[in-house]
Amino acid sequence: MLSAFSLPDTFLSTLRGQEDAVRADMAPGGTFPDYELPDHRATRRRLSDLQGIDPMILVLARGHFCPKDHQQHLDLAAFYPKIATGYTKIVTIATDSIFELNDFRASVGAQWVFLSDADRVVQKDLDIQEYTDPSNDPMIPHTFILKPGLVIHSLYNGYWYWGRPSIADLWRDLRDVTREIRPDWDLSDPGLERNWRSGDRELHYAYHEMDIRQRPDET
Repeated sequence: MLSAFSLPDTFLSTLRGQEDAVRADMAPGGTFPDYELPDHRATRRRLSDLQGIDPMILVLARGHFCPKDHQQHLDLAAFYPKIATGYTKIVTIATDSIFELNDFRASVGAQWVFLSDADRVVQKDLDIQEYTDPSNDPMIPHTFILKPGLVIHSLYNGYWYWGRPSIADLWRDLRDVTREIRPDWDLSDPGLERNWRSGDRELHYAYHEMDIRQRPDET
């Protein structure tokens, strides 16, 4: 029986290359493409509309058949109340059909939008075909943390399960993103108090935004 220590170097380098395979511009500071795909209700949704002005967790998943995806999404479903409380969006894209997508979503108790990439648009555009599974033809799983504007803050390659972000990883990344994008992160700043008392409140996220937008239905 072959072990990892006896596999040919060329084979190992191929596997490592698959782990790293994603379009070169999909890196911190880059902008994730604004794909428009059908959701679990068969309604076409654009990523930028789903994100709005909030941070977003974007999961590119193999699909309903993958036990690793199930475990990751069970963890995310348990974490979801904190995600929502923190004014953060989450979206899953899988290569499932609409029917399979709904089974996947229901089986993990997810409350967020799932998008179907049954035509492999994302898989091909990002060059993340998982060629080791030709029967399912999924994409190599990735998790992205996105700033507003679909700007990439961090990404995780989930071909191997331990490459996926833990809840602690997500919390750290979302703290860093929120600190960067919310001007009222530190309420001790005198300028924030002056802004508040002036009645402007431009710098106070929730109080400013509640008057100018309706948060979209997550389900």
